[in-house]
Amino acid sequence: MLTDIPFWLMAVGWLVKPIQVTRLIIWITPSIMNILHSFKAASFGLLLAASSISVNATVNNTDDATLINSDWQYLQYAADTPQQAIAKNDWQNISLPHTWNATDTVDSTPGYRRSTSWYKRELNQKVDSNQRYFVYFEGANMETKLYVNNQLAGEHVGGYLGFEIEITDQLNANGPNQLLVSVSNRYNPNLIPSQKADFFIHGGITRDVWLKSLPTTHISRVFIDTPEVSATSASTSVTVVGNAKQVKNMGEHPHRVEVRVSDKNGNEVNKATKDLTINTASFQATVELNALESPQLWSPDSPNLYSVQATLLDTDETVIHSVSERFGYRWFEMRPNQGFFVNGQRMLIRGTHRHEEHAGVGAAMSNEQHRNDMQMIKDLGANFVRLGHYPQDPEVYRAADELGLVIWDELPWCRGGKGGTEWEQNTENYLKNMITQNRNYASIAFWSLGNEMYWEEDFPGGGDSEILNPYLSKLNSMTKSMDASRMTTVRKYYPGAEIVDAFSPSIWAGWYGGAYNQYQAAVDDAMQKYPTFLHMEYGGSSHVGRHTEQPIPETGIEGAQVSVAEAVSQAKVTSVAKGSDWNENYMVDLFDWHLRVSENTPNFAGNAQWAFKDFGTPLRPENPIPYVNQKGLVDRSGKPKDAYYVFASYWKTEPFCYIESKTWTHRSGPKEGRDVTVYCNTDSAELFLNGKSLGKKEKQKMVFPAGGLVWKTPFKPGLNELVVDGYIANKKVTQDDLTVSYKVGEAGKTEGVALTSKVLENGNYLIEARAYDENGDSAINHSERVYFFNIGEAGTLLENQGTPSGSSVIEMANGYASIEFTPGEKASTVELRTQNIKGVYIDLPAASKK
Repeated sequence: MLTDIPFWLMAVGWLVKPIQVTRLIIWITPSIMNILHSFKAASFGLLLAASSISVNATVNNTDDATLINSDWQYLQYAADTPQQAIAKNDWQNISLPHTWNATDTVDSTPGYRRSTSWYKRELNQKVDSNQRYFVYFEGANMETKLYVNNQLAGEHVGGYLGFEIEITDQLNANGPNQLLVSVSNRYNPNLIPSQKADFFIHGGITRDVWLKSLPTTHISRVFIDTPEVSATSASTSVTVVGNAKQVKNMGEHPHRVEVRVSDKNGNEVNKATKDLTINTASFQATVELNALESPQLWSPDSPNLYSVQATLLDTDETVIHSVSERFGYRWFEMRPNQGFFVNGQRMLIRGTHRHEEHAGVGAAMSNEQHRNDMQMIKDLGANFVRLGHYPQDPEVYRAADELGLVIWDELPWCRGGKGGTEWEQNTENYLKNMITQNRNYASIAFWSLGNEMYWEEDFPGGGDSEILNPYLSKLNSMTKSMDASRMTTVRKYYPGAEIVDAFSPSIWAGWYGGAYNQYQAAVDDAMQKYPTFLHMEYGGSSHVGRHTEQPIPETGIEGAQVSVAEAVSQAKVTSVAKGSDWNENYMVDLFDWHLRVSENTPNFAGNAQWAFKDFGTPLRPENPIPYVNQKGLVDRSGKPKDAYYVFASYWKTEPFCYIESKTWTHRSGPKEGRDVTVYCNTDSAELFLNGKSLGKKEKQKMVFPAGGLVWKTPFKPGLNELVVDGYIANKKVTQDDLTVSYKVGEAGKTEGVALTSKVLENGNYLIEARAYDENGDSAINHSERVYFFNIGEAGTLLENQGTPSGSSVIEMANGYASIEFTPGEKASTVELRTQNIKGVYIDLPAASKK
C-alpha cells in the first residue's frame, strides 16, 4: 500500500511542493530537479518491492512469454463459483481480446450488460519444476479472479491496466491444466472511473493475455531514468527489480547485474555492471552508467529510441535471466507564460484525444486497430494525444514512442468526487500501478490526476473542494515521489489548479457556451490566470452528411450562454450543442476558427481537440446516432468526416486538397449558384466547374474560412463536375474532384422515402434511403429519425456499430440514410419506418454461390 510509504520517501513530494506553489517548475530549477530525480531513482525500487509489484508487471521479453489469445471459451452467465460455471453447457468458442459489450452499448435498447462472465482455456505446455509461471493480462475490466484447476490463484481490482498472477503452485506437473477467469464490470462506486462518466465501461478480457515462464530467480521489472539530458550528454540510471523463490543460502553466492544500452540500430553505446547479493524474496539493484555523449534525442520530429538489456548473472557468469526495455533521451517543460517545450525547443501542442473503442468490437480492439488509430493521428500532422480518460493498451504507447506523439496519460478519476477508505485504496493503487507500468515510455510528458472530479458526486460531500484538495495534493506528492521527471496535470477542477504543474480549464467556445469567435479572448484570459495553461477539449458534434448553406455564424446563436465554459448542467443553458442540428458545415467553421487562433497566438502551449474518433456513451440516447458521442474527426469505424480535413489543412505535410464535401452531393439554391469551399495545405489552388476555371487563389493563413479558398460557383441545374488543383511553388501537386446535383430554387417538402441498394466490394449490400419531394427531387431538409428492420428469413443488417451506415436507428442527414446488409441463403426484405412513414420495403436476393 502506498499509504505505508515511509516519510523519507514521501519527502520527495514535499520538496517538490514549493516549486509548484510558485509555479517555478522544472525548467528554472534543473539542479533541484536532478537531485530529486536521482533520489527518486535510488528509492524507487524499494517502493516497488514493498508494494507487491508482481501484480503489475509487463511483457518485457517475448522469449519469456507466449501469447495465449486463442482457444478460449466464454460463458455469459454470472455464476457464483467455478463449479457452477463449469457445469454450464453453453460455453462459446472465442478469441481474445473480448468484451460482452461489443455491440449492446450502442443498440436501441437502453442500458448495457453490467455483470459477471467467465472465460476458460486449457494449458498444454509442459511444466518445468525449475520455472515459475505467471498469467499476464494486459487489461480486464473491472474485477478479475483467476482460478487454476479450480483453485483461486489470485485476483485483481480495477480495469485499464496490466497485471499478472502467479500460477506455479496450482499447476499439475503432468497436466492437463485449466485456466478459469471470472470478470465483472458490475456497478461499483468504489472503483474509478465513476459510473456517471461520459463513456461505457466495457466488461471482459479486453486486451492480450500472455503465459510467462520465468526462472525461479528472475527480473520482474526494469526502470530507466535519465536524470540529466542535454544535446551534448545524457546520464542513465537503471533500476532492476526481481524475485527469488528460493532464498536460503543464496546470500553466500553473489550475483551480478549487467546493463547494456543500444541505439536504434542495435549498436551498443553503453555498459555497466553491479554486484548483487540476493538474500530475500525480492531484490533490486540500481546501475549508474557513464554519461553518453551526443545522445540522439527523442522528439515528435525525430522519435529516436534506445534499448536497455538488463541481465542477471550467476557467480560463474551464467545468464540467469535477461529483460529488454526501450526508452528515449528527452526532457519536457511547461515554462510559465511561454508554452510547452521539448528538449529546450518550444513545441505548439497540436493534439487530439483518444478513447479505446471501435465499431463492432467496443474496447476489445486488436493491436492493428490500436496502431491504425495512432498512425492516422500522426498522418494528420498531430504531435500530441491525450488518452481519455484512462491508461490504454500497451500498443498505444509503443506506437506513440515510435511515431513521435507526446502523451498525456490519465488516472481514470473521472467525475464522482471522492469516496471513503476503500475508494482511496483502489485509487491510490491505480495511480501507483499506472506510473509503475508506463514510466519507461519516452512519449509520456504528463501524468494527469483526473478530469471533472467534482462533478456528479457519488458520495455525499465528495465533490467539495475542502475534501478534494487535500486528496489531490496527496496524489500529486505520490506521483512526484515515484516520477519527478514528468509534469502533473488536471483538467476542469479549478480549485486544484495551483496544486499541479499544468492546468486545463474547460473552454468550449461555440458549443457548450458562447460563440467560437470568443476563443481568442478565452485563451488570452486563461493564459493570464494560469501561467502553465494548456487547453484540453474543444470542438462539437457533427452528424455525417448533414449540411446547410447557412451554418450558425461566428457570433453564435441568440440567447446562448455568454460564457464559453461548460456549464455543470446543460439543461439550464442555451447552447449550440442543444440549439443546432449538428451539421458538418458548422463544425468545419468552428475548427477553422480555433486552429487559426491556436496556430497564431504567441506563447500559447497549444490545445487538443475532443475527440479523434466517435465513441459510445450511455449519457446520449437521443443523439442522431443514439448512444454515440459524435464529436470525432472520424466516425466510429475510422472514416474521416469533413472536420478531419480542416485539421489536415493546417497540420498535414503530404499535399492534399479537399472539396467540401464528399457527403454534400445534393444542393439547392439560386440560379447564381453557391459558394464552394476547398481545404488545402498547398500554397494555392484552382477550382474548375464543368471543365471551366473559376480562377486560381493564393491561400492566406489569417483569412477565414479556409485561408480564402472559397469560390462563388454558378452551378447549372442537374449534375455538375468540380475539380480542384493544388499548387506548391506554382507546381501542381494534388487534385480532388466532386460531383454535385444542383436544384435551382428551394428544396421541396418531403413526399416520401425511396430505398435502393448497391453491391459493395465485400459482397454486402448498401441499402440507401433517400427522401424525395413531389417532383421526385431530393428532399434535402428532411432529418427525421428512421428505423431499419430485416423482416425476411435470411441475412442480417450490420447494425449496432454506432456508425453512419451501421445503425438501424439513425436520423436522416439531408434526407439520406443508409445501412449495410449481409445477404443470407434465401432472399430477404428490409423495411424502413419513421414516425410519419409507415413502411417502405426493398427486396434483396440471396447471397451468390461460388
